[in-house]
Amino acid sequence: MIKEAVTLAVADSTSMGAYVARPGDEGKHPGIIVLQEAFGVNSHIRDVTNRLAQEGYVALAPQQFHRTAPGFEGSYNDIESIRPHMQAVTVATAEFDLRAAFEWLQSNSCVRAGSISSVGFCMGGRISFLGNTVLPLRAAASFYGGGIAPELVKRAASLHGPMLLVWGLLDKHIGAEQRDAITRALDDCKKTYVNAEFSDADHGFFCDERAAYQAQAARQAWALLLEFLRSYQV
Repeated sequence: MIKEAVTLAVADSTSMGAYVARPGDEGKHPGIIVLQEAFGVNSHIRDVTNRLAQEGYVALAPQQFHRTAPGFEGSYNDIESIRPHMQAVTVATAEFDLRAAFEWLQSNSCVRAGSISSVGFCMGGRISFLGNTVLPLRAAASFYGGGIAPELVKRAASLHGPMLLVWGLLDKHIGAEQRDAITRALDDCKKTYVNAEFSDADHGFFCDERAAYQAQAARQAWALLLEFLRSYQV
């Protein structure tokens, strides 16, 4: 596996750092955008990126706080310190960043053309859903993506690839009304999706650095993610 830090040019004249991990061979591989939690491209997101590279992906994790705090890695115990950076990530700036990440993968000689997906966690889960509406993704996965409903759910008709939605039913931040609004919109638009709800898992359950980590649910969700992505590769 090869790991590197890269800098991407964004269309709003900013520069965005990103962490990349990819297989070490010379072949072409599917690409995937790994979208961070609110705590930055930290050790957890780098680990997910590495694990995807081990599964044969060219995985790119863009630093979505590059406009306010390049290289930011926040503490899971200090949510207040991350709020200004989260609030600075708008739909418009996220679209700029998504396009920059997609174009970097699309132009990379190690990536198979037309075989790029995304996965995101928490804040990144919301942006993964957004990315599937603005980019020709093969598939997209959202882990406990808060804020898809009500703001982004109106974009359901624009989804390009199938969606994987992963939730913890102990999550007090994302209630049944939000989850139901999303699946109802996808049904109305006749979109292909998988909706996975873990009854004994909380928000952030996939991250083994958080108190909410639920190992069994995390293992099952990882296996589901890999199979979901494989189903739509070209």
